[in-house]
Amino acid sequence: MMSRENRTRVVRPSEAERERALGVLREGAGNGRLSHDTFLGRLDLVLHAGSRAELNAVMADLPAGNPVGRFVLRTVGWVSGFGARMGDAWRAERLPGLSLPAAGAGQLTIGRIPGSGLRLNDASVSRHHAELRREGDGWVLYDLGSTNGTHVNGYRIVGAARVRPGDQVRFGNLEFRLASG
Repeated sequence: MMSRENRTRVVRPSEAERERALGVLREGAGNGRLSHDTFLGRLDLVLHAGSRAELNAVMADLPAGNPVGRFVLRTVGWVSGFGARMGDAWRAERLPGLSLPAAGAGQLTIGRIPGSGLRLNDASVSRHHAELRREGDGWVLYDLGSTNGTHVNGYRIVGAARVRPGDQVRFGNLEFRLASG
């Protein structure tokens, strides 16, 4: 039997730590560091991690997953302007509105191709870029394998993401703020 002094205490991760880890994974998937399958596998590990050590192991190879990497990213972000910017809130207020379709509508296709429900004539938007579908009592935005990505609130989505009024969405270089239909 181990003495009380020799036992190591296992500290379970807090919800805030799990959220931070999920943010690191989303960033890794959005930057192309994690494949879709790897992202899903690690997502499961984060949700079921029984200790902080397990949580840290899931993120160890990602830049934001260790203290030095987080410091470097914050510093690079501040110097380059790619990190959190003070003007982001002001810029978000000025985004054009994109009204969610009426509740009876099933889906809205988004892309450059004629016939899209929302045709965006910009070279950064793929021909078949994204799709907005009514699912249950809300809306889900699906990226259709676009070249320049579909983003929700600054995160590139892998597959799909639930959206609601007030969210920022970006298709290629074009950004909008979702509004009630």
